[in-house]
Amino acid sequence: MAKLAILNQPAAFVSMEDSYLTLKATSTGSYKEKGSKFLSFAYPVTDESEVQQILDQLRKSYHDARHHCYAYILGKDRDIYRANDDGEPHHSAGDPLLGQLRSRELTDALVVVVRYFGGVKLGVGGLVKAYKTAAASALDAGEVIEQTLHTRIDIHFAYPSMDEVMHLIQRHNLKIAEQHFETDCRLSLECRESKSAEVRELLQSISSLTILT
Repeated sequence: MAKLAILNQPAAFVSMEDSYLTLKATSTGSYKEKGSKFLSFAYPVTDESEVQQILDQLRKSYHDARHHCYAYILGKDRDIYRANDDGEPHHSAGDPLLGQLRSRELTDALVVVVRYFGGVKLGVGGLVKAYKTAAASALDAGEVIEQTLHTRIDIHFAYPSMDEVMHLIQRHNLKIAEQHFETDCRLSLECRESKSAEVRELLQSISSLTILT
């Protein structure tokens, strides 16, 4: 499961091993150049099907626009990405949008720029600048958050080990997702992914405790 935390802590306390940067919510921006109007939109997204739904909706809402250019990056490792020029000269629109996402180290994020042509051609250089500026306008209007990855650890133990287990939970800021107390104890814990191996090793040292998953 993932936990969201706004980036308001010193960099020294932010571990990027099990976290990544994304957008908190949808934001918008705009840019005008020589009569052309560029409307920009930035979204947090989880997969390519969600990207397609957003694109379909924007194309319906702005059906009279000439271009609907976009770029997105998905995954903790930012290894899924795409840029689309939607009829603009090659690399003049999608790549500048993708570059804005990469320069901010964002993932699970989509940026779309809708262009209304103003009658004056901007040239490749002018288009690159316009799309880059429009994308930055939407991204600057939004809020970047750190999303942290957690893993689940299910444990089973006898009541005499309760104090030791609870001490470990408090010391490592673990969250109890589920708990069952009958003839023995069963807990489902949420642990930050980067600390999982350490926590498992400590749990294994507790007598009577068994790690189920």
